[in-house]
Amino acid sequence: MSYSFLLGHGTENDFVLLPDHDGTVHGALSPSRVAALCDRRAGIGGDGVMRVIRARAARELGLLEVVGEAEWFMDYRNSDGSVSEMCGNGVRVFGRHLADAGLVDPTAPVPVATRGGTKVLTFEDDGSITVDMGTPIVLGDSVVTVGHLGWSARHIDMGNPHAVAFVDSLDDAGTLLEPPGHDPVVYPHGVNVEFVVDRGERHVALRVHERGSGRPVPAAPVPAR
Repeated sequence: MSYSFLLGHGTENDFVLLPDHDGTVHGALSPSRVAALCDRRAGIGGDGVMRVIRARAARELGLLEVVGEAEWFMDYRNSDGSVSEMCGNGVRVFGRHLADAGLVDPTAPVPVATRGGTKVLTFEDDGSITVDMGTPIVLGDSVVTVGHLGWSARHIDMGNPHAVAFVDSLDDAGTLLEPPGHDPVVYPHGVNVEFVVDRGERHVALRVHERGSGRPVPAAPVPAR
């Protein structure tokens, strides 16, 4: 199958964008197909895939339950092929494409439908794009682990699940190439984990494991000669 695609970059996240405005081009994006597209050796390469599709077409395909004020739906998949609610950097790249393609009016706020709710984009005068992610919802505490180390973590919903753990050293997070241990009951679909060090008043440093994107795609086997 051939694809028309775009590459987008936002704050060191890169994405494969598949324009499919009426839902007639790409059909079902299987996990294996998404992983192949995101493979940095054998595919296009990216942290995830975003299908650019109208909300009504997404509703007809069963990708979106309710069509609200947004004309466009960000059908986002992680690089391992898993379905994700949304991505903050990704939705800004999504908005840049919509504006550059003349599909929205960037002089007004632009709502974008996601699996994590509608996010509103604002195109700033300096050319940057900001997104209203909504109010964080604190859902209680959980535990995350790396090897023999473990920490209490705050469970926060930003449209997708996050576990925020304050640690003594960012080195404690390890390589972050494997998902940190977490409670599968609290996070049945995995979780984004932020390891945070307090650097002083209004200053923190952190390292992040992004669910579905943190583990590198293994190299394809090389045939014997």
